[in-house]
Amino acid sequence: MTTTRSARRTRGARTWWALLGFGSAVVVAAGIGVLGVPQTADEYANLRQPSWAPPSEVFGPVWSLLYALIAVAGWLAWRRGGFGPALWAWTAQLVLNAIWTPVFFGAGRYGLAFLVVVALWLLIGVTVALFWRLSRPAAALMLPYWAWVSFAAALNLAIWRMN
Repeated sequence: MTTTRSARRTRGARTWWALLGFGSAVVVAAGIGVLGVPQTADEYANLRQPSWAPPSEVFGPVWSLLYALIAVAGWLAWRRGGFGPALWAWTAQLVLNAIWTPVFFGAGRYGLAFLVVVALWLLIGVTVALFWRLSRPAAALMLPYWAWVSFAAALNLAIWRMN
């Protein structure tokens, strides 16, 4: 009885540490953009933008929520299937997510950034499909992110064409 209780406690602790790991991975990806490219709000404000472009103040709260959803989605999928193809897709999309900000803002390469966001959009789709097989809640948590990246891709394209 004690061994079973101890094993459950260890497994439970491991699960929560894994959630912390997924959260940390997402924080690192977000940090590459936030810390790696200063003054993005100023640069964004100085771009020619379509009339439907949101103010820069919208991005922080939206991305904070989305990053939390991405972390929990990865964790839920991991709990159901371990680190397999679904988590490799999750990792790959997170890498592309981290790359976009330095390409768009740091390098000012709007066309290349559009290619990155299209690849990101496709990888999110692959991730959603693979998560669906493991955990429908995990797949569902990725949908707001996919929708936002769809919007971001359209905005990226518009800014690229206008600048």
